[in-house]
Amino acid sequence: MSETNGNGKWPLPEGWVEVTLADVAHVERGITFPASVKSSELFSGGIACLRTTNVQEFVDWSDLIFVPEEYVRKEEKLTRSNDILISMANSYELVGKVSFVDHVPVPSTFGGFIASIRSFESISPKFLFYFLRNKETQSFLRRNSSQTVNIANISLHSLYPTPIPLPPLSQQHRIVAEIEKQFTRLDAAVAALKRAKANLARYKAAVLKAAVEGRLVPQDPNDEPAAALLARVLTERRAQWEAANPKKPYVEPKRPDVNGLPELPVGWVWATVETLGEVQLGRQRAPQHHDGPYMRPYLRVANVFEDRIDTDNVLDMNFSPTEFETYLLRYGDILLNEGQSLELVGRPAMFRDEIQGACFQNTLVRFRVFDGLNRDYALTVFRAYLHNGRFQKIAKWTTNIAHLGTTRFAELEFALPPIKEQNRIVEELQRQLSIVASSEQAIILELARAERLRQGVLGKAFRGKLV
Repeated sequence: MSETNGNGKWPLPEGWVEVTLADVAHVERGITFPASVKSSELFSGGIACLRTTNVQEFVDWSDLIFVPEEYVRKEEKLTRSNDILISMANSYELVGKVSFVDHVPVPSTFGGFIASIRSFESISPKFLFYFLRNKETQSFLRRNSSQTVNIANISLHSLYPTPIPLPPLSQQHRIVAEIEKQFTRLDAAVAALKRAKANLARYKAAVLKAAVEGRLVPQDPNDEPAAALLARVLTERRAQWEAANPKKPYVEPKRPDVNGLPELPVGWVWATVETLGEVQLGRQRAPQHHDGPYMRPYLRVANVFEDRIDTDNVLDMNFSPTEFETYLLRYGDILLNEGQSLELVGRPAMFRDEIQGACFQNTLVRFRVFDGLNRDYALTVFRAYLHNGRFQKIAKWTTNIAHLGTTRFAELEFALPPIKEQNRIVEELQRQLSIVASSEQAIILELARAERLRQGVLGKAFRGKLV
């Protein structure tokens, strides 16, 4: 008997032995099939097929694909109760993730990127599951995975030697019972935190909705009506066009289609996005731009979150001096996700000089306000559209991505308040959303603490200190 576990970090308790996964379980790889045969709907002769996206703490049965049963050539390829599903190919952060099959609600198999671990009689399936879920075991599995460009793979050759500290079977059952007792309390706390987080998200959406409908702050009859502001913006828009295009006739922006739109508060007017600012799609990324004499940092979808620019992974691309002038970002420019998943298309953030000399890619649309409009209010409108589904309604869906479309975005309606009311809306919105942000941060910290406690329970369990 070894005196330490397989990683050499702690002595084994009395009566425990060190084994490997090969000693206590069999691993069954998933089936392979051509992408053309899968379907999102059940069909005659079809069977559900689990994928890496279904591998959560317990199997997520809500998002299934279906494949012809003929690809399930052995009974061993069918999902069984007490199976432990493991992600064998995924991003480095997710490879090795495990899920416990506590029941099988529909006949199903599993795909080639996951495998089923089936325990022998010498080990409790739940004990093995919790051991594989332990943070230290997860780190061990990732370290022993092989890496390609953007995916990690676990082979049977690297999985089977995984060291396992094994107590007597009766003690395994007591350990599992204590883990689940403590996890039940943690689960209740986490569920309450997640409910609070969801309530904050709904509250934020309601505040944004009230802001763009004129219900967040009171109207002031002494404010200059938005119609006067709009007239000045249109004058500036025409002047800018004629200065930049002296030989082209000016084209008036389209009027918004107000059919079906709500009645605005007194002093407000409907406009379109293109009436109030310049809409510009970013520059396409292509092989000929990967290097050159004018390399510049540029932002893409991966950098633009709601009301936040992430600068952790900014790439460079060649922009000629003329292109640089066209695609250079300025303080106050609003960037929106042009191509995204349907629920995130149009996700907006304001550029606040996070990176000097940055440009942007064609996965983003830039909105640059004309003088006279509060750019923070414009960001508020776009955030409201993100949350109320307006961007989803104008997006066009391709194979697996939704596109906002510069023309559709430019012609989108925009509720314009008087400039003084815009300023009041922005001030009140920032006050309320700062409270929401503080509460969200507190919840995030508590969720992280709950996960640390959960991992602490598992750490004690497999050192023999929990029971």
